[in-house]
Amino acid sequence: MVTGQGWAGDSTPPHPAVPRPQKPSSLVRPYAVTGGRTAPRMKFAMEALVSSVTSEYQDISLLSPEYQAIIQLTRNVRSVAEISALLRQPLGVVRVLIADMASEGLIRVHQPALDAGKPDLNLLERVLSGLRRL
Repeated sequence: MVTGQGWAGDSTPPHPAVPRPQKPSSLVRPYAVTGGRTAPRMKFAMEALVSSVTSEYQDISLLSPEYQAIIQLTRNVRSVAEISALLRQPLGVVRVLIADMASEGLIRVHQPALDAGKPDLNLLERVLSGLRRL
């Protein structure tokens, strides 16, 4: 005869319940976010500034969660590197997403002006100063 605890007369305790995760893992591999692509459609520097062209009242709920997060972050102008850090996504993934969004007209990328490939001396001096402070 079976009781709620096991067989009648059986003194062995029931098997402990297998612990279940509290909430499902939401880990998505970076290559899944970009569809396996590793190179952006357009080239831009990691210090390039990005701004959203969508209005605050525009419905973005139909966009992917990654697009929504980037649009929210770029309501204030931010660099590509900053967006990558805030999203905790690899820079390459964020570059692909930003290039896709720019081609769809969702965001605007403001490239730094480079003088025929020469580095900006002011930028190099600021980087060197920052490195010395470390």
